[in-house]
Amino acid sequence: MKKILLFVLIIAIALFVAYKFTSNKNTNIAKSEPKQTSITLKKHSDNFNNSIDSLVNAYLVIKNAFVEADTATAKLATQKFLAVLSALPIEELKKDTTSIYETAKSNVEDIKANATSLLMQTDITEMRRDFSMVTEMMHPSFLTTIKYEGAKLYIAKCPMAFDETTEANWISNSDEIVNPYLGKFHPKYKAGMLHCGEVVDSIYAK
Repeated sequence: MKKILLFVLIIAIALFVAYKFTSNKNTNIAKSEPKQTSITLKKHSDNFNNSIDSLVNAYLVIKNAFVEADTATAKLATQKFLAVLSALPIEELKKDTTSIYETAKSNVEDIKANATSLLMQTDITEMRRDFSMVTEMMHPSFLTTIKYEGAKLYIAKCPMAFDETTEANWISNSDEIVNPYLGKFHPKYKAGMLHCGEVVDSIYAK
């Protein structure tokens, strides 16, 4: 009887050791396997996203021109902005829903109207007002509607963009505050209010 119990005990110990060995081996294999990262599927074609990137880049040139109070460059950049805007392949959005396409189309027309008005202005303050309206149409409506998939952008706000009491936003590719409404050559503040404002939002692919 004792021999039988001893035999059973030996078998049990052997089985336990084998189980632990196999378990540790599987654990080590699992640890050695690299973690797979999830792949983000884009909602739009490369052509569409490249067009939006070109639009944003043209906008940023306008914004930077206003920082320098350079109205000539601002108007040249606005002309390019309008050309890119008119060529946007928004027909692609029809594959989503009718409401998305119609909203984006309406946004484009509103942006175009304010950018065209900017070209007609001779006073830099009025140009900046039109620029602020272009910004309002760009975000949150247009870039949200199309489900923007480009590089991260920041929304900054100046609390005293016009008449020292009216706030206005701008879009930037940096979280550094460089104010296009007060700029480097303000008649009263000079460059003293160049960094007036704060980042209030961001836009990025989700």
